[in-house]
Amino acid sequence: MAESVYKMIELVGTSEKSWEDAVNNIVLKAAENLRDIRIAEVLTLDVKIDNNKIALYRAKVKLSFKFEK
Repeated sequence: MAESVYKMIELVGTSEKSWEDAVNNIVLKAAENLRDIRIAEVLTLDVKIDNNKIALYRAKVKLSFKFEK
């Protein structure tokens, strides 16, 4: 069995629709530059509020991807 090494980074994504959409935005954007994304671990969820209404959903996510030389 071949050994692998994975790197982890933290990213914050936003959406006007939902937390799920905010996480999806992170994965889609990260996939433009990273290969072999393996895990997306949601660390925190919060919202920005304007005029007593939710204006923006935010998700902080830890992503792991295969580390290559």
